[in-house]
Amino acid sequence: MNLKVNEIFYSIQGESVHAGLPCVFVRLTGCNLRCSYCDTRYAFHDGRTMSRASVVERVRQYGCSLVEITGGEPLNQSGTPALAGALLEAGYTLLVETNGSLDIDRVDRRCSRIMDIKCPSSGEEASNDPANLKRLTPNDQVKFVIGDRKDFLFARHMVSRLPASLPPERVLFSPVSGRLPADRLARWILDARLGARLQVQLHRLIWPDRERGV
Repeated sequence: MNLKVNEIFYSIQGESVHAGLPCVFVRLTGCNLRCSYCDTRYAFHDGRTMSRASVVERVRQYGCSLVEITGGEPLNQSGTPALAGALLEAGYTLLVETNGSLDIDRVDRRCSRIMDIKCPSSGEEASNDPANLKRLTPNDQVKFVIGDRKDFLFARHMVSRLPASLPPERVLFSPVSGRLPADRLARWILDARLGARLQVQLHRLIWPDRERGV
């Protein structure tokens, strides 16, 4: 089954509990949401058709064991589950980043699903699929992108609804770049005694002038 692929590249993992590690990224084309802070709008439409086998071969050429399927929204494409399965069978540690609006069990639970829970300032809060909270495993990760105090309070409430089996270090709070200073979000987390990991976009710090391929 073919996929529409925006880009495949080798870089440093800039977010998630794997931040700092070399990683191969497979960015698929298309997204069903339009978040206010989106920094990958170029992936909404641009891309080329590739077979699953050709994607796996491109990944193999980088010689890296960590792979992330991202977007856009990868679960928008019907070929994503089969691609994930092929990469898992090839022995890769696989991350799948998803916006939380679609059933995350579309992909194998051996993947670490990095699932967004959309906060109010995204403009897509109503798109969250509440059933995904029950689909999370201890291998998954949950990400909140925080733009203001209202977002933080929303995220703090949602953390209380996460499965107890999900380790706190897999709950990720990210400030919206240019909208919320990281030190302010850090203070809110500390003052709330919140069990969560503050993360910044490491790749944006390393390559601030590059939009793609990082």
